[in-house]
Amino acid sequence: MKSWIRTLLLVAGVLALGAVAEAGTVRVTVAEYSSKTGPYFKEAAAAFEKANPGTQIQIEVVPWDTLLQKLTTDISGGANADIAIIATRWLVDFVKQGVAEPLDSYMTPEFKQRFIQTFLTPSIMDGKTYGLPIAASARAMYYNKELLKKAGIAAPPQTWDELKADAAKIKALGGGVAGYGMQGKEIETDVYFYYAMWSYGGSILKPDGTSALDSQAAIDAATLYRGMIDAGVTQPGVTSYNREDVQNLFKQGKVGMMITAPFLSGQIRAEAPNLKYGVAAIPAGPKGDRGTYGVTDSVIMFQNSKNKQEAWKFLDFIFQTDWRVKFTVNEGFLPVEKEEAADPHFTNDADLKVFASLLPSARFAPVIPGWEQIADTSVSALQKIYLGQGEIEPTLKAAAEHANEIIKQQ
Repeated sequence: MKSWIRTLLLVAGVLALGAVAEAGTVRVTVAEYSSKTGPYFKEAAAAFEKANPGTQIQIEVVPWDTLLQKLTTDISGGANADIAIIATRWLVDFVKQGVAEPLDSYMTPEFKQRFIQTFLTPSIMDGKTYGLPIAASARAMYYNKELLKKAGIAAPPQTWDELKADAAKIKALGGGVAGYGMQGKEIETDVYFYYAMWSYGGSILKPDGTSALDSQAAIDAATLYRGMIDAGVTQPGVTSYNREDVQNLFKQGKVGMMITAPFLSGQIRAEAPNLKYGVAAIPAGPKGDRGTYGVTDSVIMFQNSKNKQEAWKFLDFIFQTDWRVKFTVNEGFLPVEKEEAADPHFTNDADLKVFASLLPSARFAPVIPGWEQIADTSVSALQKIYLGQGEIEPTLKAAAEHANEIIKQQ
């Protein structure tokens, strides 16, 4: 069990002590998605304060890479905010330790009906709603139209076999261009592997709740990726590239195809407006299986907040349609509310239509305790495979055994 979870166990009884903010002041810890995140929340806070005299909103913006540690430290000291944005995959541990406040008593049926159920469901545990989806996205394949055309490729690949062949054709163009941009470092490196594993009919967990990293689908996916690395159709040094690094290569026209989130479209328009690109579904496996990764981040209320009614009023405020549209457009996410989704910005955006069309097949990270440790185990195993430092089947088997030990300890 992670040390921060142990810490939460030790301090669970402390959380009910003392006010975490002065009456009438709501503290909000916000995850930093981009340079627009802070200004958006400060604007929303100012508008809320104007409409609700006597209540102050204090916004604290924290980078994603330090957010979990920041929250853990604050909780341990009883100094946490009233509400905070978290990765939904962290929520099960927060609920288990009694940190998150159930929100059902605050929500009216009308409020709950605002949401697209796909995005609200991951925050519901044991019949209780512990978070609201503040941000959501799926994953799809981006492709460079000009590179495909130069390589004689008429349309983006529909299967992994086609992708591997097309990547070789793009690589053959020379000039240091990679056919397929592949992530091998930091957050979502395991997810980049799941795209192929799901396409081969696999799953992250077996029906009995144990790791499926040692399944045939996982072996087939690892064989595919390692084969592309060995064939030289990916960028060199895959394990040195995180998601943003691969996206930057794509924006520079140095990668023919890659898989990522909707926000890359906005980055391209702002940073590489002359890049001709398209968005397509993630390639299918031999039996036609395919899957995208569905992601939500949640905003939660802490159980020890002494300003719950004011905090809820602010949550209700920022989930009004106008504010939701502004946030989602700013950050390049998918809409989480029905009225939000009907806004012309989303209905007229061809890229977002592709992502939205993939949602019925979206898969989410398992909502189980210790998931972050399990994901780290997967990443370590994949990096060994990508670097040629471990044979595929025994490396995945060892990783599955380690993951199962983590699962047993929870």
